[in-house]
Amino acid sequence: MRAVVQRVSKASVSVEDAVVGAIGNGLLVLLGVSKNDTSAAADYLIEKLLGLRIFEDAEGKMNLSVRETGGAVLVVSQFTLFGDVRRGKRPSFDEAARPEQARHLYEYVIAQIRAQGVECSTGEFQAMMQVSLVNDGPVTILLDSEKTF
Repeated sequence: MRAVVQRVSKASVSVEDAVVGAIGNGLLVLLGVSKNDTSAAADYLIEKLLGLRIFEDAEGKMNLSVRETGGAVLVVSQFTLFGDVRRGKRPSFDEAARPEQARHLYEYVIAQIRAQGVECSTGEFQAMMQVSLVNDGPVTILLDSEKTF
């Protein structure tokens, strides 16, 4: 499982010009699911995501998590995070999960974030989406459940 995590002052996602998810301060998470991912990979990613100390404390140091700031999370599915361009210019998506598996793990991630008391908005799975954001910092972190050590 891969995630591009951006600290934002606001973010939204639209489908056919209608906003389907939006947050203020928090994290925009572009989430990719591989064909080898399991709920254990999702649990690892959720724990890292909600624990990332990338928000400033009273002294201006990145020392607080999204939980500690009362921020929200916007999760947008993005299978293209598993695009492989090592053999040419057109990406191969062979490592991306099939839609059924990806949807299950995407929904699992969202449910687990909400179960931990963090506000979580979403995009629309398998839709053509437009994502708007104001990256705060900018701060962008890459998470990959395969790179656990």
